[in-house]
Amino acid sequence: MPPRRPESGMKRVSGTLSRYSVLSSGRHSAVLPSVLTFAVIVASGGLLLLIEKGMLNRVDTPSPLANGRGPDFYTNRQEPAVDVESQFLQEIRNSTIRAMCSQRNSPLTPLQRKTLLQHILVNDEHRFLYCYVPKVACSNWKRVLKVLNGALSHMDVKGRMDHHADLVFLSDFSAEEIRHRLQHYFKFMFVREPMARLLSAYRNKFGEIEAYQRKYGAEIVRRYRKGHTKGGKKIAGDDVTFTEFVRYLLDEDAERMNEHWMPIHNLCQPCVMEYNFIGSYERLESDAAYVLERVGAPSHVHFPERQTWYKPVTKETLHYYLCSVPQKLLRDLLQKYILDFSFFGYSLPNITTEYCRQ
Repeated sequence: MPPRRPESGMKRVSGTLSRYSVLSSGRHSAVLPSVLTFAVIVASGGLLLLIEKGMLNRVDTPSPLANGRGPDFYTNRQEPAVDVESQFLQEIRNSTIRAMCSQRNSPLTPLQRKTLLQHILVNDEHRFLYCYVPKVACSNWKRVLKVLNGALSHMDVKGRMDHHADLVFLSDFSAEEIRHRLQHYFKFMFVREPMARLLSAYRNKFGEIEAYQRKYGAEIVRRYRKGHTKGGKKIAGDDVTFTEFVRYLLDEDAERMNEHWMPIHNLCQPCVMEYNFIGSYERLESDAAYVLERVGAPSHVHFPERQTWYKPVTKETLHYYLCSVPQKLLRDLLQKYILDFSFFGYSLPNITTEYCRQ
């Protein structure tokens, strides 16, 4: 594992991102698409699927590192098979991202650049970059990386996950080292239906994590609970309602949010990072298996199964929570996360009054 460099990467990263073609293509300023625009983009994506050939942008550059493997190890490795549904989804997402990003013409701000680099994990031996998104199986992906780099002996090691120890971030490197990895490594990320991700974060952080209840929950209650009097008894923050959480999200700057509810596109910037593969939480088992095969992970490294205590967000559960929120707030919430729906091909949920009465 290369030594971590917590300062050098961030000091010189501005120059790197302006020189490297993928990150200097100038396609990031927020342009909120109308519903009609989104429909046209998705329709055009389906048409492009019929006329375009191939599935992914392959990374065939020989390994830049002296890791004991010759150039032919990567360039001659057979591409894993992908099912038709996954291929269709990749083409739709790629076409949609290209179409939407072509309208954006501003470079990343320093804050956006910092957020991106701090969310990209690096594995040099297998030459890949993974942009992690909280509440999209990122803990299990971090476990995979720790097994690959030898920090964990096997996938089933029990214990609390340390989300920073024994992991290498792209922000740890110098500008030239960042540029090199961006050009030559396989890049992937995983996404999830935006409202299901938010609900998962809400139930986990405010229902189970005391630190979040104290830091965020108490503040949300103070700001949004009717009848709350300042200077009263200490607020535990463990009873935040979903509507109060939504009001809080609507008042927050998306680029300064906590990572667990920051929009996915703000975390991973698909307009400046040309991802080779964008996996789906809804297809986690098969998509994760594809990525592990694609990067040449050893056969004993498999993607972990969900924990027994895992609480899935079912359609019924999501329907219940969304319909508990006033219609005006819900429409504003969908607008705030509209780019996540648009970029990654998720349908907007049905929030009509008639549907919510069911």
